Amino acid sequence: MAIDVVQYNPTWPAAFEEERRRLSRVLGPWAIRIDHHGSTAVPGLAAKPIIDIQISVVALDPLTPFIDALVPLGYVHVAHPDDERCPFLHRPSEWPHTHHLHFVRTGSGEEWATLAFRDYLRSHPDAAAEYGSLKRELATRHRGDTFASREAYAAAKSAFVAHVLSIARSP
Repeated sequence: MAIDVVQYNPTWPAAFEEERRRLSRVLGPWAIRIDHHGSTAVPGLAAKPIIDIQISVVALDPLTPFIDALVPLGYVHVAHPDDERCPFLHRPSEWPHTHHLHFVRTGSGEEWATLAFRDYLRSHPDAAAEYGSLKRELATRHRGDTFASREAYAAAKSAFVAHVLSIARSP
C-alpha cells in the first residue's frame, strides 16, 4: 500500500468532530484539549486521508489508562522512544490508517509546535501549497508499505516543518 496524498476533502473537519466526540466520551477530564492538526486540518491542503488528532493531557505517565480507554474504539498504541514526549496511537490496527492520535503534555513545546505549524499553514496559503507539493513528491519516493518507509516519509518533511516553526516563533 503506497502513501496516498490526495486533494483536500471538505468532509475532514466533520470527520474530526465526530471522532473528537467519541474521544471525549472515553477520555473525559483527562483530555484538556482535543485538536485537529496535520494536513487534514488545513483547508485546501493536499494530505494523506488520515485525521490527525492531538490530545493534550496534564501528564503522559502513566500512559496505560489512556491506551486502555482507547482500545474499545479500535486504537492501537505504537510503542516508540517518543512516548516520553508524544505517544502515538492509530486506528485501524493495519495500514492504511484512518486516524492518528498524538498525546502531548498541556503547555509543552510539543503541543505548541503542532498547533503553530497548523495555524501557520492555515494563514499562509503559499506555504501550504509548497508543503503539499513536497508531500506529493516525497510520496513518490517512499512506498509506505512498511513502518520504516512511513517513518522515512515523515522524517523527510522535518526540514520544512522546522523552517515554518522558526518563522512562527519570530515576533
